[in-house]
Amino acid sequence: MSATPGGGVRTLRVPGRHGYAAEFSPYLPGRLACAASQHYGIAGSGTLLILDQNESGLRLFRSFDWNDGLFDVTWSENNEHVLVTCSGDGSLQLWDTARATGPLQVFKEHTQEVYSVDWSQTRGEQLVVSGSWDQTVKLWDPTVGKSLCTFRGHESVIYSTIWSPHIPGCFASSAGDQTLRIWDVKTTGVRIVVPAHQAEILSCDWCKYNENLVVTGAVDCSLRGWDLRNVQQPVFELLGHTYAIRRVKFSPFHASVLASCSYDFTVRFWNFSKPDPLLETVEHHTEFTCGLDLSLQSPTQVADCAWDETIKIYDPVCLTMLA
Repeated sequence: MSATPGGGVRTLRVPGRHGYAAEFSPYLPGRLACAASQHYGIAGSGTLLILDQNESGLRLFRSFDWNDGLFDVTWSENNEHVLVTCSGDGSLQLWDTARATGPLQVFKEHTQEVYSVDWSQTRGEQLVVSGSWDQTVKLWDPTVGKSLCTFRGHESVIYSTIWSPHIPGCFASSAGDQTLRIWDVKTTGVRIVVPAHQAEILSCDWCKYNENLVVTGAVDCSLRGWDLRNVQQPVFELLGHTYAIRRVKFSPFHASVLASCSYDFTVRFWNFSKPDPLLETVEHHTEFTCGLDLSLQSPTQVADCAWDETIKIYDPVCLTMLA
């Protein structure tokens, strides 16, 4: 395992582990979690990597192994040491970084791969939502040993589930059935169904500054923004990626800025309010780029991970200029 600073990019190479998701800690500046898998997630085990930054680059603080590939990770919103991962064996794992071994708990109800997991950001509730290839979304309270409820409606594998940062009990999901769906925990039903692309939708995210704006990223190489008050047409479309978009994230600091990563090996930064929206293209991976996050603490810092066995933290020029 090697860490290299250079050109402002901090890199940690993790031999034999292919990165699927990267998430900055909401508590500790510079701490990053990465969910990774052996053999591109097709077979073998998974590893949760906890990384810290220092002057010399990135260092591995702790790693946890699981007996199947790990596809996503989310930090607790009420305990700086706790996170949840999800796996190819249909389970979710609850980990504590203060302990050298784990997991603390395993939640096994999904019947196929769990591809997405997210911890609610709204205060006063501790809820985790998971999306699976079994075509269901499940709601969990990590203090309860079983799921609170199951949401059905998607007609294909679910790739992405993400809580609204504004509306308690509201989350979005996207799937292979080419739809974006908005759900309400209180009614356990779907509120809005958006036929958002004519292709599988691998990712979605909520704008941090507009409770009605959600972005989708799809296999058709496009990003589309949706105003949930009127979903007849997208409010923006961003074109430039040349292969499927794997993950999209809105900026926590700029209302109209977002980032996307793709199977074209690039990470792209966009400002959808501009006539020429593409701000920057980062080409520092040599394989599918799957994990992406923007720091909650630093307005310029970004993390990503890819199937080239590297995790990178860097400050793109466009964000540095905005700051």
